[in-house]
Amino acid sequence: MAERLTRREVEALIGATEDGTVAEILRLDPSPAEIAEAQAWVENEEAMLNEGRSIPSGRVGRLIEILNLREEELPAVPRL
Repeated sequence: MAERLTRREVEALIGATEDGTVAEILRLDPSPAEIAEAQAWVENEEAMLNEGRSIPSGRVGRLIEILNLREEELPAVPRL
């Protein structure tokens, strides 16, 4: 059985984030591969759908939901 991920490991995969987001992710007890797949979907959803892939369900689907909420909550960065 694999060891549970740490906050540092989660943030290495998705970048720095809020405590609540990390807690929700850790509560799911995902593998690094599941987090990486969810992150790929968040960053490239349109490309994944164009390849004919179905949006994942289960744990990866829930991770996508969490990561999408995180993206919505991030403040807009002004362009110079």
